[in-house]
Amino acid sequence: MIPLNETPTARISEKPKVTEKRIIVSLDFPQERSALEMADKLDPSLCRVKVGKELFTAAGPHVVRELTARGFEVFLDLKFHDIPNTVAGACRSAARLGIWMLNVHASGGEAMLLAARKAIDEESHRPLLIGVTILTSLAEADIRAIGFSGTAQENVERLALLTQAAGLDGVVCSAAEVAKLRKIVAPSFKLVTPGIRLPDDAKGDQARVVTPADAMAMGSDYLVIGRTITRAEDPVAALKRIQAQIKGHQK
Repeated sequence: MIPLNETPTARISEKPKVTEKRIIVSLDFPQERSALEMADKLDPSLCRVKVGKELFTAAGPHVVRELTARGFEVFLDLKFHDIPNTVAGACRSAARLGIWMLNVHASGGEAMLLAARKAIDEESHRPLLIGVTILTSLAEADIRAIGFSGTAQENVERLALLTQAAGLDGVVCSAAEVAKLRKIVAPSFKLVTPGIRLPDDAKGDQARVVTPADAMAMGSDYLVIGRTITRAEDPVAALKRIQAQIKGHQK
């Protein structure tokens, strides 16, 4: 069970202080060269970057090291979900890459979450560790089809509270769930929001999407944004335009 002598709020406050870079640019490319070419168009003082399954599978840890060498803080988005010992080992190896943040599936359960937390706590470099609640690609019908009871919001809240109780630093969730989560989690508990689109963007494979300004107003801490920036003619200009839109909504 989760230790009773360690409150989630107290532990969350121990994590390293982070800068006010709210935007995480998704480097969703099939090869390292394309990802690094995009990174070279960005400014690490303005954003962080995300390395997901496709890029990491193609390029491995090397691309993370290359991005770190360029001054970027990296969110390693591999969504670990396995038995506790396996996830602990994966988190330990990820922390040794010098990343800024990584994630695990909250639905892996209490024992897995605690093992992941313990693994990174034992490392000299401790990245932020966040849980994935319900994927933003899942609509209500999808959630029912895989056997979850309750609505997306109810499942997100339950998994977020489990993640916080296990001492993790935050969760990934849709911005549509942020406002209600803010009422039940600690103020320092981080809410990381993918599925961010501008009003004239296509939804792509995301079922629950919100604009950058709306997401920040609702209480998101970090916005994960991909195509809106990476497919822009001028990625830095697109990044700055979004920053201007969210400026008045930052906490």
